[in-house]
This record gives sequence, C-alpha cells and structure tokens, in this order.
Amino acid sequence: MLDSLLNGVFSAATIQPLQFFLCLGTALAIGALLGALYTRHSRFTTSFLVTLALLPAIVCVVILLVNGSIGTGVAVAGAFSLVRFRSQPGSAREIGSLFLAMTAGLACGMGYLGYAVLFTLILGTFMLLLDQLSQRLPQRAQDKTLRITIPEDLDYCQLFDDLFDEYTAHWESVAVKSTNLGSLFRLTYHVTLKDPKREKEFLDALRCRNGNLEIALSNQEANNEL
Repeated sequence: MLDSLLNGVFSAATIQPLQFFLCLGTALAIGALLGALYTRHSRFTTSFLVTLALLPAIVCVVILLVNGSIGTGVAVAGAFSLVRFRSQPGSAREIGSLFLAMTAGLACGMGYLGYAVLFTLILGTFMLLLDQLSQRLPQRAQDKTLRITIPEDLDYCQLFDDLFDEYTAHWESVAVKSTNLGSLFRLTYHVTLKDPKREKEFLDALRCRNGNLEIALSNQEANNEL
C-alpha cells in the first residue's frame, strides 16, 4: 500500500522509495555542508543560512518529480528563471552560493550522487582557498557608493566636480532619482577615495554644498539599492 502511494497515482513507472530517500538524504547532507562552509568567513542571516541548507533538497525533489518528462522539465526551468527574492539584492558571494546549492541539488535529483558530492567538495575546498587568499590581498576600502540628496532648484550636473577632483581618485555618476514628490533629487555615485582618513572631511564639504541634506556613503558591494 505504501509503495503504491509513493510510486504515484498517475504513473506506474516512477521513483522507488529507497532511491528517493537516498537522493534526498544526500542533498540534505550537501546543504548542511554548504551552510557550514558559508559561515566560516562570511556574514550571514539565519534565514539565508536555512535557505542555503534546504535549497539542494528542494531542487532535488523537483527534478526527481519531473525526471523523464521533457515538457515538464522545460516548464520547471522557466519557473526557476522567474524566481526573485523579495528582499534587497544579495552580494556576489550569496548569489554564487545559491547557484552552487541549486547545481548540487540538480545533480542529486538526476541520480548522480557521487558527482554531486565530488562537485560540492571540490567547489567548497576551492571556496575556502579563495577566502584564505582574499585575506592576504589588500582591501579596496576606498571604493564606495555615495548617495547625495539635493533640493530640486540646484543644478547637479557639475555641482560637486571640484570636490570629487580633490578627494577622489576616480568617480562616476550612476543614477539620478527624484524623491519626496519631486522636491528633492537623490544622486548616486561610485567613488574611489584618495585617502580614506579624509572621509569625514569629504562628507563635511559635501554637506556644505547640498544644504546639509541626507548623504550616505557605503561599500559598493554591500549596498546596491538605488
């Protein structure tokens, strides 16, 4: 009775229970390993860590259920391409970890358990080596994202050029956005500071120029929202 329920009510030739639990258990073990590797040198939230640990098992089950059906597989691939997280865009490390988890789950769902484990171990070891290497490389603390709010009556085209030339080695205008019902403009720049120790002096000079309205300076990768 149990075997008939697990084999499905629409098709007689489907997954055996032992195969299902073997693939699912391997995917869960891979997810736990990826979660442990990610927590070593990365900042994380509990929700992201749980998602990363469960993602291989979720993808594994989906692929197991559509295995053998080309049309269903194409439909699932299209559904995956439409998935978007209802939060701020993640960092490059987070996106890479999610793709790694999905690929491992895909391999488990197709039955390549040995390749899935080998792939995870190789990529996990390589990720640890890159983390160790990144600790020895000089940090680009000068690379920042600058957001300046100005009144609508100010001409922003060349308003801060002289300050950028004085305090930054490189700067680039990224976006202009109106806010507060059009009474304010929010300007976004990518800047590379000449001297990080003069950061406060740079912000004070900008405050005098924009009427002491809001100014935000953050790392480029940590905050991508316009």
